[in-house]
Amino acid sequence: MLDVHRLIVLRSVVETGSIQSAASHLGYTPSAISQHVASLQRETGTVLVERHGRGIRPTEAGRLLAGHAREIQGKIADAETALADLRAGKAGRLTVRYFATAGAVLLPRVVGRFGRLFPDVRLELRLSKGLPDGTRDPADAEIMVLRDDRVPPGLRAIPLLDDPYLAVLPAGHPLAGAESVELGRLAREPWVDNEWPSSLCRDTIIEACGAAGFSPDFVVEGHDYATAVAFVAAGLGVTLVPRLALETVPSHGVVRLPVTRPTPTRSVFAVVKEAGHGHPALTAFLDLLREAIDDVHPSSSAGRNG
Repeated sequence: MLDVHRLIVLRSVVETGSIQSAASHLGYTPSAISQHVASLQRETGTVLVERHGRGIRPTEAGRLLAGHAREIQGKIADAETALADLRAGKAGRLTVRYFATAGAVLLPRVVGRFGRLFPDVRLELRLSKGLPDGTRDPADAEIMVLRDDRVPPGLRAIPLLDDPYLAVLPAGHPLAGAESVELGRLAREPWVDNEWPSSLCRDTIIEACGAAGFSPDFVVEGHDYATAVAFVAAGLGVTLVPRLALETVPSHGVVRLPVTRPTPTRSVFAVVKEAGHGHPALTAFLDLLREAIDDVHPSSSAGRNG
């Protein structure tokens, strides 16, 4: 493999026309320049420069390698510029995974402003498939619901939002006119399910009901918020829905009430790579995400920076 440094020395000799001039330009002694050229000739087994009068001139092989050295230096300069731009957040790609509610409510408020701040950064949005477990490359940021901030090594969980659940009741329900509802008062109601059985969000509902002294009697399986609220509007039961999710669900035929004693709440985090934490584009994205959260629900922000 050819030594890149020696190629650069050869290029200087060829373009300046002399050992002395190359030494002056590169800050070497003429002897060191001659040694580099001699070593490169031994590596290639080819004469690269030859004496011409009182000076030297490159051979055809010397001119060929000097041309490639010029291209190599250009590529190195391009790489250094690209790396500097990447560090400054001026270029590259930012991959963000998200859960459905965050995608529907928060990200549309972020992507346009982010694009204006970082026009050369390609923002890739992907639906999340759960916490990274080592079987796939983690995204630069994953917006997800977690129980706490414990994540696999190499990742950091940044709190974004404490999202309380609201009770969704049929408009004609006896409690519809209340300002809030204690969770225990819904113990004898038929319930409409709105989460997959294995989800943390469903666990939050079940555990809150358990703390209030009952297990919800699910008479309808909805497994998404819009369907569940439609069933509630039809009078089939009651349900709990995170406040953020209710931004995407029609409210016709239902009322929404704050829940107390206890107040079920899910915690939303941005999980980022430790190595990428502090990158300008990622930092700006998270700042815009917090602003979007404040725009939607000012009091729900987790209020902590990572």
